[in-house]
Amino acid sequence: MADPSSYRPRPGEIPDSPGVYRFRDEHRRVIYVGKAKSLRQRLANYFQDLAGLHPRTRSMVTTAASVEWTVVSTEVEALQLEYSWIKEYDPRFNVKYRDDKSYPYLAVTMNEEFPRVQVMRGHKRKGVRYFGPYAHAWAIRDTVDLMLRVFPVRTCSAGVFKNAARTGRPCLLGYIGKCSAPCVERISPEDHRELAEEFCDFMAGRTGTYLRRLERRMAEAAEEMEYERAARLRDDIGALKKAMEKNAVVLADATDADLIAVAEDELEAAVQIFHVRGGRVRGQRGWVTDKVEEITTGALVEHALQQLYGEETGDAVPREVLVPALPDPVEPVQEWLTGRRGANVSLRVPQRGDKKALMETVQRNAQQALVLHKTKRASDLTTRSRALEEISDALGLDSAPLRIECYDISHLQGDDVVASMVVFEDGLARKSEYRRFQIKGFAGQDDVRSMHEVITRRFRRYLAEKERTGEWTDGEEPGAEPGAQADPGAASAGLAEPPASTLTEDDGRPKRFAYPPQLVMVDGGAPQVAAAQRALDELGIDDIAVCGLAKRLEEVWLPGDDDPVVLPRTSEGLYLLQRIRDEAHRFAITYQRTKRAKRFRSSPLDDVPGLGETRKQALIKHFGSLKRLRSATIEQICDVPGIGRKTAETIVAALAQAVPGGPAVNTATGEIMDDTEEPGQQTGSPGEPVSTGAPDERRGQER
Repeated sequence: MADPSSYRPRPGEIPDSPGVYRFRDEHRRVIYVGKAKSLRQRLANYFQDLAGLHPRTRSMVTTAASVEWTVVSTEVEALQLEYSWIKEYDPRFNVKYRDDKSYPYLAVTMNEEFPRVQVMRGHKRKGVRYFGPYAHAWAIRDTVDLMLRVFPVRTCSAGVFKNAARTGRPCLLGYIGKCSAPCVERISPEDHRELAEEFCDFMAGRTGTYLRRLERRMAEAAEEMEYERAARLRDDIGALKKAMEKNAVVLADATDADLIAVAEDELEAAVQIFHVRGGRVRGQRGWVTDKVEEITTGALVEHALQQLYGEETGDAVPREVLVPALPDPVEPVQEWLTGRRGANVSLRVPQRGDKKALMETVQRNAQQALVLHKTKRASDLTTRSRALEEISDALGLDSAPLRIECYDISHLQGDDVVASMVVFEDGLARKSEYRRFQIKGFAGQDDVRSMHEVITRRFRRYLAEKERTGEWTDGEEPGAEPGAQADPGAASAGLAEPPASTLTEDDGRPKRFAYPPQLVMVDGGAPQVAAAQRALDELGIDDIAVCGLAKRLEEVWLPGDDDPVVLPRTSEGLYLLQRIRDEAHRFAITYQRTKRAKRFRSSPLDDVPGLGETRKQALIKHFGSLKRLRSATIEQICDVPGIGRKTAETIVAALAQAVPGGPAVNTATGEIMDDTEEPGQQTGSPGEPVSTGAPDERRGQER
């Protein structure tokens, strides 16, 4: 626990101007980001008597080891920078809303030649019109099914569309009148786009005009005694009205607003948002958060607004945002929202009428969401806490192992030897900190020696980072060695000592090797445990516990013990250890299979500099096999589109140096391939690699 006075800035150092500040812990990880109208006044509040601070604020300042700040011109800039840093650094003491699901949107891809109506989740794409979010994907499909009768817009995937265009036959929706079939040119691209725009207008709330137009056309058809057409228009009107009934009218027509309600207690808060477009509730979503800092309802609302609109622009930000309490001060937030929309945004608390009544409904939903979340989480927390306590008691640890790292070795008969490291914090997987290793220290099959190498590399890196606090390069880690790879989206797990010229003190990202676990776990028995403990002893690390979980009898082995620790089969602690071990095994074997498949698909063409995948495929397609390509002349190779003479000469030289392998074998069937094929050329169905020599992919040989 740090003493805040040890890093308190000297009097007069802190400027009396707007800005954003960051607290960092002893490992240089950013643990809190805040903004202030006056940095001097705000930061002074953190360095008062600890007894006068809120318990969570006290925990933050005693965890921190330093504070720094950035001065900006206005409070709006401070708001934008605060949001950017929270997204970048993921500080543990900031309010972070956890979205309880990935909400589906009804999307119309207006950026395509033939716009498509579909369900979309995740990040929004440029040129796509979005409507929602909806609570369930089936609600979108029900609405679209009704509207396709009137607006027969394309809904098929690109593959289905191309296949229909190739065969000249539309899909089923084209035959039953729920698609205008642009794939077979029943409608021109211009008319189909106009149809998609009408669909978007109707979904955007401009329903009255379109319904009146249909009713007028129905009456005209009836007057002209075209009763079949009038009946179809009548059914179209009925389908549209049924689709509209799915969204109840709650506010005056043409009202676009988002209503945000907050339910909170001392520890947690739940946020509910109703999206009203054209006077109708088009979607609903909810978030929950731990209140890890002392925070008001207005501040919770401000963080919710950042989360909701931080990535949005234009019409995605409505004209009105109704909230239970205004942020303090409200002007910068309102100015920020106006900048996101590009037009004026009204941020206010509803006082009377329909909007206040709807806000009460949103508030009840928020209260119910908080109760439901607390019920679920109480069970989860109780189970995880009991599991960690059982592990602590069984292994004789001083405290519960809040961070557990598990290692596993995987290979195929000694080839492609790799290792995995998975991380569990508070009993939950932290996938952003998973790591993958290639074993480079030796060749062959030796799980014990491999485990020693991996543990040594991982903790030698930890010691290097501990010795050089906060020393990282911009965008990559120092000294990263090619033998260690991170999970996609995570950093490399290198070992080499970082050169002083590459160090920087400006990056506080948390996903690094600078954090030690309380428990190192290995997949294996006494030999693997002894190897891991020996690696730690050689590095002089004596404050990290080690254990292993053997598969055969699910026994827990400790270093130096002749007998294992046997946990009851019903133990929550054993169940958690099994989950961690199985996750490490899954992650290791997935990486090993990826490397093996890549090796089987290798080709002499891979070594030709500047020859990409497209031109390699063009060469194989032109000549039919590597054998025929090997026998081709430079002039014949130059006949392939995109291949110049210089490249052709390089290809000939590379193929001349490569030694042809044995006959190709389909590892799925054991079949010897035709001698016109060569290893490295994939035959058969996609995903079935071709190997040379005896098929050795039997699962029983895989570790």
